[in-house]
Amino acid sequence: MLKRIIISVAIIIAAFFISYGLNKSLIDIQLQYSLFSVYLFHALSAIIVYLIIEFLFTKLPNQVGYAYLMLMCFKIGAFVLIFQKSVFAVELEALQERISLVVPLFIFLIIEALLVGKLLTNK
Repeated sequence: MLKRIIISVAIIIAAFFISYGLNKSLIDIQLQYSLFSVYLFHALSAIIVYLIIEFLFTKLPNQVGYAYLMLMCFKIGAFVLIFQKSVFAVELEALQERISLVVPLFIFLIIEALLVGKLLTNK
């Protein structure tokens, strides 16, 4: 279990550095929000979600899917609450701004889904 957690956290951290670096290098405009904060939120929340799922898998393996769906709703709600003023109150003008806001969500959502799916298939 500990080895699986370390590998999963390392994958999420590697995805954070690679995707943030690529996104930062591809953007040629000044964003109205902190791109680093958006990526950091998604990376940390992905780690927290995976740790909770890993813990629940040892206690309640049949309820992990429901817990994952609930945690996704909490994660999206927390994102909206935390970044409400800096992102959603301002009109995003450039397409790059909108894409750079959504890309981290999908990157870490896909990574989380793959890690949780792998955990559930090892059952």
